[in-house]
Amino acid sequence: MEAPFLERGEEHDLAVLWKDEGDENALHRLAAAHMRLVIAIAARFRHYGLPMPDLIQEGHVGLLEAAARFEPEREVRFSTYATWWIRAAIQDHILRNWSIVRGGTSSAQKALFFNLRRLRARLAKNGEAMAPGVLHKKIAEAVGVSQADVALMDSRLSGPDTSLNAPILDSDPNSSSERMDFLVDTAPLPDETVGESIDTERRVIWLRSALDVLNERELKIVRARRLAETTVTLEALGERLGISKERVRQIENRALEKLRRALIERYPMGAAEVVA
Repeated sequence: MEAPFLERGEEHDLAVLWKDEGDENALHRLAAAHMRLVIAIAARFRHYGLPMPDLIQEGHVGLLEAAARFEPEREVRFSTYATWWIRAAIQDHILRNWSIVRGGTSSAQKALFFNLRRLRARLAKNGEAMAPGVLHKKIAEAVGVSQADVALMDSRLSGPDTSLNAPILDSDPNSSSERMDFLVDTAPLPDETVGESIDTERRVIWLRSALDVLNERELKIVRARRLAETTVTLEALGERLGISKERVRQIENRALEKLRRALIERYPMGAAEVVA
């Protein structure tokens, strides 16, 4: 904080020395003179719960990045150019470390993360009660994100992260239940899914090979009654074949029995379940 301020001409000369000649002493003087700016910007983000020295350190990284990219011939003050880099470095650090769950990766979501509290306070400054849905809609329109993104970010900012291994307090003092215990996935395991897919393909191959034991009428009835996506009633199928529905039922049962015997003979290791 005791580093002297730089006049415009001196600042320009130091920037030229660093850019053209790689003079590290010039870089040190340029950076030291702007550490006040780093501290001032870092102080704006102190309410995010991260240590102030870490924010200043990240801001200094952004300051050095600005010095590496600064073009003194554009006749722009270095502080004007460096402000964006300092703020961006601090914001990236906050997004990486504020929560173990990474969020705010797009520019719109970053703007939502850093402006949600301010926008909510500004919209409610008149003391009027506003429903959460209406509030989220107005903030979404102001930032340019979806209302669902605003609701999600609002819920994340409303409380700290909670470990899935954190115990759940209940009336039983001997209970050791954790939040993880209540996150049960009812979907089958990957190996079960793959196994079922393989078994299904195998059963289809077995069934297709066994259909050759049926005559033409039996095959028509089995296809219409068992293999089609939309099954045909016994009565409709009887009218189509010119026989009674009872006769269709008899032929179907006989055909299924023939299929069962053929499958057991050809594939004795569990093939009977295909027509079960």
